Amino acid sequence: MVATSSQAERRPAALAVPNLSVASAALWLTATVLIAALAYYFIGYDQGAWSVFGSDTHIHEFVHDSRHFLGFPCH
Repeated sequence: MVATSSQAERRPAALAVPNLSVASAALWLTATVLIAALAYYFIGYDQGAWSVFGSDTHIHEFVHDSRHFLGFPCH
C-alpha cells in the first residue's frame, strides 16, 4: 500500500499548553488556597464563638451532613 500525499501530511493534533508566568502561577495558587481555606472554614469551623455570622446557624445547618462526612464533630 502506497501512502498518498494527503495521508503523509496528516499529523496528530498537539495539545495547547498554556504559557504561565511565575506571577500568574502565584496568583492562581493564592486564589486557590484562599478559596480552599474559606470552604474549609465554613464547612468545618463556622459555629458558636468562631462564627462569622454570630449566633446565626444557617451556614452550619446548610453544610451539616458534609461536616459529618468529613469527620468534623458538631454535636
